[in-house]
Amino acid sequence: MLPEPRSSVGSLGVRVRHAALPFGSLLLFLVLWQLLAASGTWSETLVPPPAKVWDAFINVSTTHDGVRGYNGTYLIEHLGISLRRIAIGAGIGIALGVLFGLLMGTVGWLRSLFEPWITFLRTLPPLAYFSLLIIWLGINEEPKVTLLAVAAFPPVAVSTTTAVAAVPKSLVEAARALGASHGDVVKDVVVPSALPETLTGVRLAVGVAYSSLVAAELVNGLPGIGGMVKDAANYNNTPVVLVGIIAIGVSGLIIDGLLLRLERAVVPWRGRA
Repeated sequence: MLPEPRSSVGSLGVRVRHAALPFGSLLLFLVLWQLLAASGTWSETLVPPPAKVWDAFINVSTTHDGVRGYNGTYLIEHLGISLRRIAIGAGIGIALGVLFGLLMGTVGWLRSLFEPWITFLRTLPPLAYFSLLIIWLGINEEPKVTLLAVAAFPPVAVSTTTAVAAVPKSLVEAARALGASHGDVVKDVVVPSALPETLTGVRLAVGVAYSSLVAAELVNGLPGIGGMVKDAANYNNTPVVLVGIIAIGVSGLIIDGLLLRLERAVVPWRGRA
């Protein structure tokens, strides 16, 4: 009877420690930030104290002195518009990446044909081709969504291709021996085997899309959280810049956590012998 309570207490201690460590690291970061700001090494324009950033967060989230948020839009609205752009752009890139990955993983000559181009695209920073997208597509939503799609495409294509090519031949041959058609093999063997790595590629693609967000909203990005950061930077409004960066990072953490939960639900066997 005694080992069970001890096990429960130990498990509770582990959970408490896992929850306390992130909060402890955040508290330490805030303390160091405050000490750095108070040291006078840099001016408050460059390193504003946490209190000023909090005030900026309140200002861009509410109506103050007759001004609605930042540039007439609340912070949550800026973030929502950017998330919509990411959802559309990254969604297109992910869908195409999965499709190309399946094709390249199952058809050797397609992989030889497209893989160098995908690698070339993967090494390009977003700003390298964003100006070209503006010339081609204008300054409205099209270049922003296209840039996010192009940024999200390579990680998914590469991970899916690698996963499909690594499917054990014995499984494919066993399915064929049982009378499975080519479509059945792809649906029942290849896709489930490749799904864990594909979902990892999806998480990477969303992260790349987030890292490209400010670049995507460099031109005509307001309203949008990246456009807000860029506009505030033009006026040396560092507190608002930090608010935007924190909003992007926190929302990215939340979405990555949701994707991780989805991965655990869809492929619960991953990591298990």
